[in-house]
Amino acid sequence: MLPCDGGAYHRTVSAAAIRAWAPVVLWAAVIFAFSSIPSLGTGLGTWDLVLRKLAHTAEYAVLGALLVRALGRPQLAILAGGLYAASDEIHQSFVRGRHGAWTDVVIDTIGVTIGVIVWRRSRWSR
Repeated sequence: MLPCDGGAYHRTVSAAAIRAWAPVVLWAAVIFAFSSIPSLGTGLGTWDLVLRKLAHTAEYAVLGALLVRALGRPQLAILAGGLYAASDEIHQSFVRGRHGAWTDVVIDTIGVTIGVIVWRRSRWSR
């Protein structure tokens, strides 16, 4: 870093970093927004539970793919995604009509792992 403004350091963010991290931040915001909705039930009974868990897996698979794309390290992407899943469940515990569940953290982390695997095997990661 080069000093400027009388010795203060100015750090810029590269265009490559923005291209890598903007989708991660935007998708994390989408997950946060969905988690902020008080009740997401469909009224379909058992199917409601199945559909919500599949949605959890899918949304976190996207996050996992975006994280491994940005980080370049699968294990770190899975760790970061799992930590975000845990923070999301904590967030949900403060939303009326929602609750945090450790089983959802597990499901979400499985989704992250699926996303990492799919990204690593895809033609886009090459």
